[in-house]
Amino acid sequence: MAIRIGIFGYGNLGRGIECAIKHNPDTELVAVFTRRDPATVTIQTEGVKVIAADDVLTMKDEIDVMVLCGGSATDLPVQTPELAKNFNVIDSFDTHARIPEHFANVDAAAKEAGKIGIISVGWDPGMFSLNRVYANCILPGGHDYTFWGKGVSQGHSDAIRRIKGVKDARQYTVPVPAALEAVRNGENPELTTREKHTRECYVVAEEGADLARIEKEIVTMPNYFSDYDTTVNFITEEELQANHAGIPHGGSVIRTGTTGWNDQNKHVIEYSLKLDSNPEFTSSVLIAYARAAYKLSQAGVTGCKTVFDIAPADLSPLSGEELRAHML
Repeated sequence: MAIRIGIFGYGNLGRGIECAIKHNPDTELVAVFTRRDPATVTIQTEGVKVIAADDVLTMKDEIDVMVLCGGSATDLPVQTPELAKNFNVIDSFDTHARIPEHFANVDAAAKEAGKIGIISVGWDPGMFSLNRVYANCILPGGHDYTFWGKGVSQGHSDAIRRIKGVKDARQYTVPVPAALEAVRNGENPELTTREKHTRECYVVAEEGADLARIEKEIVTMPNYFSDYDTTVNFITEEELQANHAGIPHGGSVIRTGTTGWNDQNKHVIEYSLKLDSNPEFTSSVLIAYARAAYKLSQAGVTGCKTVFDIAPADLSPLSGEELRAHML
């Protein structure tokens, strides 16, 4: 019997979850829940209901795992603990500083209801987090580095679009090649924010807008661009749609360390991603962890978990025998 999945929220991530379910035969999509008018939402999967978010409890007994696809700023802090009162839940909460607080809220709600919740699932936090822990355990004396990109930062792109005279924009976070090379060479450099990443901006300005002012506002914007070497490129709307319509991303988690009695041997551990679609890859990670949530729930486990608590075997549709024969 397939694991019955509900999607709560149908934006880029929700659409990605729908695609991921298609690629995982042991899962099936049961319903999509939306805050919009359900009649205005068209999904890809035939025969699946689109239901108003307010009516989510009508499906309480028909969903094994609810995948939450809202934003981390205001949606998930409310939605995940609330839905954990009635469903096994999984989310991609990515506000690092608030993860302990979010964990505590989901843990309390899930334990009281006898449900399980897995939070902060994706690639960072998520797969990058796992690889940071693995590498730290293996090389206890060393240095950690995380590089993001090249990829579209949706938050930074939105910040540019808020500037007067900007019609549309995309912003790419780009690792500095020299910094990346120094880390990979095991040189253990001390790197400032500016030395690790640059920012490339592609901006469609409104007709007659002051381009010099827009560029100055971008490169001096605190918390977004002022600490980075930033390049601003003004392009046409057609160029933006032709060359910058996707949402690619990726990056690398690197740990350097030494072994030997006198630390004479250097080692570099690197985990890297190159993603055509940030939300679709994140969705694929979420579905693997939804499988784990289902298995743990069947075993009677309750409360909140993170990627650190989930055994790799629980992510896989393969049996223990199959994993040992083909993956070990």
